[in-house]
Amino acid sequence: MMDCADTRQESDTELLVCVTCRREGVTPQDERRPGRALYDQITALERPRGVRVTPTDCLQNCDFGCTVALRGGAEKWTYVFANVDEAAHPEMILAGAAQFHAAPDGVIPWRQRPEHFKRNCVARIPPLSPAPKDASQDTSQTSPQASQKQQDS
Repeated sequence: MMDCADTRQESDTELLVCVTCRREGVTPQDERRPGRALYDQITALERPRGVRVTPTDCLQNCDFGCTVALRGGAEKWTYVFANVDEAAHPEMILAGAAQFHAAPDGVIPWRQRPEHFKRNCVARIPPLSPAPKDASQDTSQTSPQASQKQQDS
């Protein structure tokens, strides 16, 4: 089994895998829940550079099978994806995590996203510290009169 304990200095992307997930009406062949099996499958694969895999308890999406989340630094969006199949999706999840890691704001262009990401995004959470806006376009600090002058010119 691969060591997944990257330190925060080595990784700014974290793939959280709910290990308590299960599918309604499905009894696992062994004692592991599907979420734990997903985590085990993901950690058995080669992890993309800069991606840390972390097991977590319930992500509160129990009606939609296995759930994972991708989060990065304070400037990145966080994504939660559901309906992940523990047998079919581990490689796709890691490929998506690599794309997320490579994107400065965590936003993978729509056409480049894995198909499963397009159809099963449960939540997209804004960054804690969004990238600063271009000061020339920021009118929030100008007076109404100055804004009107800019519009008139």
